[in-house]
Amino acid sequence: MIKAHFLYTSKQICGFELTGHAESGEYGQDIVCAGVSALAISTVNGLQKLAKAQIELTADEEHGGYLKVNLDSADKGNQAAALLLANFKLGMEEIATSYAKYIEIS
Repeated sequence: MIKAHFLYTSKQICGFELTGHAESGEYGQDIVCAGVSALAISTVNGLQKLAKAQIELTADEEHGGYLKVNLDSADKGNQAAALLLANFKLGMEEIATSYAKYIEIS
């Protein structure tokens, strides 16, 4: 199961943490994992290239199944970054609606 946890300042989303694997299909055929991965990578790219936000990024590149993204303190008021993160959360909620067995959001 993929577990998604969203990080907040007092008023807005400032990051997220993903753990686990969906295991909704064989390796290379797991559409839930592919969807979550595409959303997460797109969000990271958007934060860096479109919102020009500095982020703290931690990933388990050897085993997969872990990604944490958090805005640096100077970018916690970056409205473009907040919008991209809110859009990521919305996308995750939509995937979870159809595949609740494989995703848990907190």
